[in-house]
Amino acid sequence: MQRDEFVQQLWLDYVHAHPDIGALRLWPLSSGAEYLTLVTLNYGAFSAQNLMSRLSHMGYQSIAHYAMADKGLLIYLLAPNDGGSCLILAELQLGTLCKTPRDALTHLVMQSHPQDCKGHNLLCRGRPWPMPSWGLYLTLEEAHPLAAWIAVMGPRLHHAGFDCATLGNCLEILNDQLAGTGMPGLKEAQNGVFSLSPLIEHCFYPAMPQRVVFSEGDEHRLCLGGLALTQKQVEAGTERIAQILLPSHARCEVA
Repeated sequence: MQRDEFVQQLWLDYVHAHPDIGALRLWPLSSGAEYLTLVTLNYGAFSAQNLMSRLSHMGYQSIAHYAMADKGLLIYLLAPNDGGSCLILAELQLGTLCKTPRDALTHLVMQSHPQDCKGHNLLCRGRPWPMPSWGLYLTLEEAHPLAAWIAVMGPRLHHAGFDCATLGNCLEILNDQLAGTGMPGLKEAQNGVFSLSPLIEHCFYPAMPQRVVFSEGDEHRLCLGGLALTQKQVEAGTERIAQILLPSHARCEVA
């Protein structure tokens, strides 16, 4: 799979899961995301180590590594060589979960079909294991929200982040426009996945809740991802937003 095809498949899967985001017409459709946040877990074919070796074949280079122990995450920043969208690969560490939710999520992931654990499209083919029950979802949600998200969504694109400078408007104007479409933003120091650097202004827009059918037939409406808008602070310098998005204290050296 070529990189352009991979990004297109990621985007198609993303807007299929979040049709409200796919329907937005507040900026040109040709506007590329500054970064794409992908969430996975450190298990088998879905581990960052395995995924990154495949992503490197598509021209992505690892340029930074972050550890967020309070969130149970290792995060890898990958950049293409053509100035396109960066990838932020967030890997949930199963060992940070308590035994009961850890064992339950591991058992669920182990039921993946072998054919769904191959190829470059692991991150854009949907959930490779059976749908959890509503009770299991609640157990995982209490243990770690991303564990519950992964159980339902699989390794996938959680949210796309756009640089306001490339969209032609400031964050304040775009925020008002998104609020007008029914997508109010959350100006917090996180976006459902990782903490953020004070060098940027950031707003996260949860997608509208979608109906989800669980394994025992229960139906519930859940918000499973969203959209982010970012804007540099004056003192941020000339680096790309993706390079200063995460807090510097979380940056670590790869052994």
